[in-house]
Amino acid sequence: MDIPNLTQNPNTPSSNNGNKSILIVSLIIVTALVSGFWLSRFFPLQKSNQNPLFTSGDSENMSADAISRPDQLVIDQWYGNVNGQFKDTANGTIKAGGVNGEGTHTLVRPGGDDQNAALTSSVVDLDLFVDKKVEIKGETNISQKAGWFLDVGSIKIVE
Repeated sequence: MDIPNLTQNPNTPSSNNGNKSILIVSLIIVTALVSGFWLSRFFPLQKSNQNPLFTSGDSENMSADAISRPDQLVIDQWYGNVNGQFKDTANGTIKAGGVNGEGTHTLVRPGGDDQNAALTSSVVDLDLFVDKKVEIKGETNISQKAGWFLDVGSIKIVE
């Protein structure tokens, strides 16, 4: 009586168990990545309600809609992008109208007309600060007609 050999010959291809396990592991990894991506979009770890364009210095959230009149402004409080790293600062009084057609407003500084700066800002509504003595932080822009052309990033009423 012959006893059948139950072991498989290693030289003969058996079933594709190795290929199936690689395929299953790959599918699990792809599914985990896709699921993680979409879950992070629907359930972020941290929700930010802060509008970086108009915030106050004491970490309250102030939207551009929250302040619509100059009498709502507070002295010694920063408005605008208070977390920005601006290299230029200036002090003076804001007046409506630019300098020689540049800017939307003018920062009147002591020392005469040649010390005035033309102002513009996409961050802060400068109309709220007209006739107020302020401290400004911003970036100098190239000017064709004004002595100094400043893009206002943040502003604080001094008096």
